[in-house]
Amino acid sequence: MSFHPAIRPRRLRRTPALRRLAAETRVHPAELILPAFVREGLTEPHPIAAMPGVQQHSLDSLRRAAAEAAEAGVGGIMLFGIPETRDATGSAADDPDGILNVATRAVAAEVGNALVVQTDLCLDEFTDHGHCGVLNAAGEVDNDATLTRYEAMAIAQAEAGSALLGLSGMMDGQVAAVRDALDAAGHSDTAVLAYSAKYASAFYGPFREAVDSQLTGNRRGYQQDPANRREGVREAELDIAEGADVVMVKPAMSFLDVLSDVAEISPVPVWAYQVSGEAAMIEAAAANGWIDRRGAILESVTGIKRAGADAILSYFAVELAGWLR
Repeated sequence: MSFHPAIRPRRLRRTPALRRLAAETRVHPAELILPAFVREGLTEPHPIAAMPGVQQHSLDSLRRAAAEAAEAGVGGIMLFGIPETRDATGSAADDPDGILNVATRAVAAEVGNALVVQTDLCLDEFTDHGHCGVLNAAGEVDNDATLTRYEAMAIAQAEAGSALLGLSGMMDGQVAAVRDALDAAGHSDTAVLAYSAKYASAFYGPFREAVDSQLTGNRRGYQQDPANRREGVREAELDIAEGADVVMVKPAMSFLDVLSDVAEISPVPVWAYQVSGEAAMIEAAAANGWIDRRGAILESVTGIKRAGADAILSYFAVELAGWLR
């Protein structure tokens, strides 16, 4: 006699309708955030070779991209600015007429409350050495001097209309310093996103082209060692204690264990960033016919959500939102 199992999990996989009904994890467009680059001096968008489909925007094309994201139902847009002139302290970063602050005002005026307008609060795009802080005489990033610069940036970005500041520099005490500066300047309603578990990853490569990075050396002295798991949770706990409204794990793909750990202990929302290298690998493999592009994008983002992310920064955000809707 042949065996006939009584328990048949395949029953709930039999049809698309059953699979949809039984799905444990769902991604909604409102949980997606679009990273966007705006470059000073551009009159037309400029394609980024290492990131197919992604551009350095002009102010006009950025407005259009933000409006498109809002129309797609995406939850937010994270702005990165690329100035024409850089210096050792990144002085363009807190200049009210600097490209990021100008772009923030433009996007906030364009989309109103249809999107959460967010800004990257870091010096790497603005410094002539490409590091995320100011350097001391030995050429090392000076943590506490950098906090002073972050405080000035935070006030400038809040005054430009940013609703949420993305602290991505990985300086010790950055959340407390920025929170105190915002509150003292009358911006207590401006939210703080802490890039808490940000690792010194090989998957940031295409981003360097996107922001025309001037980096010399590396960032291993302040970003986390990819070998460390518990450290990611410790960093998140510190940022939560300092007043972070949201915490982040970055990159997403190779740190899903850390993302799961942080989601388990966090009383605040936990986000994850599907970084440039993750997107570029999907695009490259799909272009060679090695994987199904749409399937890979959906699977990768679903995996990030399944691991515990409440929202996801992804370069696929607008396209993915269209599929989900």
